[in-house]
Amino acid sequence: MIKHDKHIVIVRSSILRLSSLSLVSSAAIVNVLSKHYVKVSVATVNNLSDLEAVLDIQPDLIFMGMKYVYSDVNNQADSDARIWLADFFDAHDIAYTGSNQLAHELELDKSLAKIRVQQAGLATSKFQVIACGDEARFNPGLNFPLFVKPTNRGGGVGIDQASVVNNVNELSAKVSAIVDELRADSLVEEYLPGREFSVAILRQYDSEIYDVMPIELVAEADDKGFRMLSEAVKLSNIEQVVAVSNSKLRRAVNDLAIKVFMALGARDYGRIDIRLDAKGQPHFLEANLIPSLIDDYGSFPKASRLNLGLDHETMLMQIVELGLLRTVTAEIDETDSIIEPFIGAELLAIS
Repeated sequence: MIKHDKHIVIVRSSILRLSSLSLVSSAAIVNVLSKHYVKVSVATVNNLSDLEAVLDIQPDLIFMGMKYVYSDVNNQADSDARIWLADFFDAHDIAYTGSNQLAHELELDKSLAKIRVQQAGLATSKFQVIACGDEARFNPGLNFPLFVKPTNRGGGVGIDQASVVNNVNELSAKVSAIVDELRADSLVEEYLPGREFSVAILRQYDSEIYDVMPIELVAEADDKGFRMLSEAVKLSNIEQVVAVSNSKLRRAVNDLAIKVFMALGARDYGRIDIRLDAKGQPHFLEANLIPSLIDDYGSFPKASRLNLGLDHETMLMQIVELGLLRTVTAEIDETDSIIEPFIGAELLAIS
C-alpha cells in the first residue's frame, strides 16, 4: 500500500477532564492511520507549552481529541483562562478535524446548546441552570419529574439513579451531590420518559451532504424503573443498540438531529442525542462533537456500521480526509458554512 506523504498528529490530554480520547482510542487511531500516512503521532497536551510544542512539528493535520487547555492551571474556574485548540490552530493556519471553537463552546455547556436549539425553534425540554454554590430552588415553570445532570460533563458523568427527581428535596440533594463531587453547575430539565436515540452525523467526502445515522439505545431499567445512560452503563457498554426501522420515527429523529447539528455550527462529524417525550415527539438532549471512536464501544462507530456498513477504518479515514480537504486560509464565510450545507443535509435526513 502506498502511503500518503502526510503527518497526522493526534492531540489528547493526560488530564482526564480535558481529554475526549482515551489511550485505547488514540492507540487504535494510530494503528489505522499508520497504514495510510507516512507519519502518525500522538501529542499529549496539558498546558500552553505543550500546545506550542505541537506548532514546532508543523503537522499537515491535527486529529482533535480534546477541546481546550488552561492558560493558568491555577485558575481553572475561569472560562476566560481557556485556550481553545480550534481557535489556536486556526490562528496558526493548521488544519484539524471536526468543528470550530464556537461549536465546541456550545457543546461543552449543555445549557448554552439548549438555548441555541431553542433559538432555532427546535424541540428541547424546558430547563433551568442552578449555578455551583446557589441554593437549589424549584422553578415553578418546570414540572416534576425532573432530570438533573452537570452542565459540562460527558460520558454520563454525574448521572445515576438519583438523577431523576420527584420533589424539591430530591432536587436539592442531587444538585448538592454534583457540586460536592464535580464542582459543576447543574442542568435541571423536565424528564423525557420516551425512547432514547444517538444520531451519528458524518459529511460525505468532498460534498456538502451529510449522512445521518440513528440508533436507539436501550439501557436496563434501574430499581425505580427508569432507563438512563448513566456513567456506569456507558463504561460497561451494556446498553442495547437497536436499528431505527420505523420510517416515520426515523425521519423525525434524523430531521431534528441534522437541524440541531447545523444550529450549533458543527461541521464534518459529530453525535446528537435525542429522547422522545410522553407523546413520542423527539427532543434534543445534548451534542458530542468529539464522540468516542472506539470500535464496538462508542455510539458513533456503532451507528456508522449499523446504518451504512462503515467499518472502523473507513470511518476514521473519512474523518481525516474531511479535515485534510480544509485548509484554514481557504475557509469560506462562517454564515455560508452553516446555511449552505444544510440544504443537502436536510434532504438526506428526511428522505
